[in-house]
Amino acid sequence: MKALNSIYRTVNSICSRQGERATALVRCGLCGSATSNSKQFQPDFGLLFDIDGVLVRGKTPIPAAKRAFQRLVDSSGQFVVPVVFVTNAGNCLRQKKADQLSHILGVPISQDQVMMSHSPLRMFSKYHDKCVLVSGQGPVLDIAKNLGFMNVVTIDMLRESFPLLDMVDHNRRPRLPSSPIVNLPKVEAVILFGEPIRWETNLQLIVDVLLTNGSLGNTYTNSPPNHLPLLACNMDLMWMAEAPSPRFGHGTFLVCLEHIYKKVTGKELKYEALMGKPSELTYHFAEYLIREQAAERGWRAPIRSLYAIGDNLMTDIYGANLYNRYLEERASRNSTKTVAKAAVAGAGLRASPSSSAATAAAATAAAARVSQEVDCGWESELASPSATSCKSILVCTGVYNPHTEIPPDAGHSIKETVFHGHRDFRFDPALVEPGHIVQDVEAAVELIFQQEKMGTPV
Repeated sequence: MKALNSIYRTVNSICSRQGERATALVRCGLCGSATSNSKQFQPDFGLLFDIDGVLVRGKTPIPAAKRAFQRLVDSSGQFVVPVVFVTNAGNCLRQKKADQLSHILGVPISQDQVMMSHSPLRMFSKYHDKCVLVSGQGPVLDIAKNLGFMNVVTIDMLRESFPLLDMVDHNRRPRLPSSPIVNLPKVEAVILFGEPIRWETNLQLIVDVLLTNGSLGNTYTNSPPNHLPLLACNMDLMWMAEAPSPRFGHGTFLVCLEHIYKKVTGKELKYEALMGKPSELTYHFAEYLIREQAAERGWRAPIRSLYAIGDNLMTDIYGANLYNRYLEERASRNSTKTVAKAAVAGAGLRASPSSSAATAAAATAAAARVSQEVDCGWESELASPSATSCKSILVCTGVYNPHTEIPPDAGHSIKETVFHGHRDFRFDPALVEPGHIVQDVEAAVELIFQQEKMGTPV
């Protein structure tokens, strides 16, 4: 594995331009002059951009971002390759985020190019008609309904119905004894969109819901059974805003919730699903959006490669590398399936007529078993991936700081850093090793041009 110092020394050389140019792309408008040849270009790769720490710091745009995106559109403002923005933020609707990005980058962005941490919840249709409790900030009711949930309860609604449950803030306690206003249905699942405003209130009421099986009028069970389904979005322990150091993210809130639940019950908190980077589910959904965008533009070439640009080792880089490993393992399983089918077919050809029916049945069963192994779980909700690789690119404008994280011993690597990932993600040093480190997003786009042998404008 490459030592970090060796990787980082490549940053200054990455921005050098290749002499070789692809004529079709130069003509497509990367330099602002589109010609008829632009329609002939068929990109077979897509770009996944993180937002915080890559394009902005809080509300402040990173200067390189606008320059980078001017190179990704033609003279009419159309992207020349499919682009999706993959953020772990979850406190607004996609359209609002798209409008913000359009203003920051100076290019038109549609909501179909934006993937929030909660976007994959659209696939969890079995919960859409259940009563779900949502935690977070911003327009959580609108977000939930936009995702397909029809029966939604918020933390504030619970607090109003059960005023005696929120007791940490003495100034918010009821001044007079009050009885519960039981007018809410039983909660059947809990969805955590992102970090809330009042952590103590959210932690208390979420634990109450889990330990009463959704019936807040009841007392805790002495030996709680398996708790209600819990779906969490955004596992970022920290994120980068305008402050000089990273700020707590929703991952920190999840750490608090997990430890409180275990301290009270002696059992581990379990998640029905974890969404947002670095989960494979998020990248699979992002690839689906890339393919949809390519199809809408009339690009027929299958998407073979993804480039994921981010600033956080524990989410952006870990997630891209994890998805790349998944794609490699999936390709290996498919290869094994092909070999198995060929072997069974060969056995069938050699079999006697009396055994041909049994052989055919065995072949069908074997193929079904392999198919089920490959296309299980969330894979069945979307079309199978077409990409065969997901390449990670780390920028130095956000959470990652090369000046503090480069070990003094050149024999050490970036993998030696403390693991800030979620509890349920096993630390693997290889997964936090970026494919490339560059200074900023503009350098990342330049690198991708070089990797894909795309012509750079004069």
